[in-house]
Amino acid sequence: MSGLSRSSDDLSPRRRKILYHAWHRGTRELDLLLGRFADSAIGELTDAELDEFEALLEVDDRELFGWILGRLPVPETAPKAVFSKVLAFAREHPVAG
Repeated sequence: MSGLSRSSDDLSPRRRKILYHAWHRGTRELDLLLGRFADSAIGELTDAELDEFEALLEVDDRELFGWILGRLPVPETAPKAVFSKVLAFAREHPVAG
């Protein structure tokens, strides 16, 4: 997968910005995980879920990888609802390698 695969023409400026940010994290692994999730869900996320997804996009790569791999505890203040959706999406749609 080479990156953004969803058109953003029908999205609000906020959703376009989030979609772009999800595909441009800095590490390819997180780009694939968060970008593919955003491609799939960005049009249906509620405003509260968008808030959580934006917060998740601000988490440091190492910390987020630690959460994903279960090597670091997910803090109480973390955006858990959207994080759970991201993990479920990853399980249901693995990247072919």
